[in-house]
Amino acid sequence: MEPGYFYHIFNRGNNSKIVFLNNENMAFFLRKTAKYLLPYFDVYAYCLMPNHFHFILRAKSILPESEIIFDKAHGLHSEESLYSKALSRLISSYTQAFNKVYQRSGSLFESPFKRIRIDSEDYLRNLIIYIHQNPENFRNYKFSSYRTIVSNSQTAIHREEVLAIFEDRSNFIFCHQNPVDNSQFNI
Repeated sequence: MEPGYFYHIFNRGNNSKIVFLNNENMAFFLRKTAKYLLPYFDVYAYCLMPNHFHFILRAKSILPESEIIFDKAHGLHSEESLYSKALSRLISSYTQAFNKVYQRSGSLFESPFKRIRIDSEDYLRNLIIYIHQNPENFRNYKFSSYRTIVSNSQTAIHREEVLAIFEDRSNFIFCHQNPVDNSQFNI
């Protein structure tokens, strides 16, 4: 992954099994997201579903000072590797906690997580809508960024930038009224 670029990050449970059994699991995953991803990424949209998750992230150009980059171009300590490691730490941390609570072992998610670089504003706009429309009643769904973006509540999501992609809040809401053609996404 490269700084300044948008990425669609997604993953699902092994064999499409449920990975979030309840609201507490989803809330815990979001707390872990704040801990592991916010130092490395700006969050533009997300949705957690019982058996999978989606994020739209932009890789930050300035990384935490604690991260030492020995070789910016290649290897274990390259910038690209640090972004992937942050995502892997999120998934691993959640899996370890889930396994402990539910007395299970082994991987919870498919490996590796999927990532697609977003190369146009149209694709970005449609992907935001697609991600938000995952749940049937997405306007009231608690574990998606949709409600946060249309509200004025404090958030780590880059709300103003998302709304600017749609011109304003009214158009953001309007554009979410009709389903997007999901055949354009490589999911």
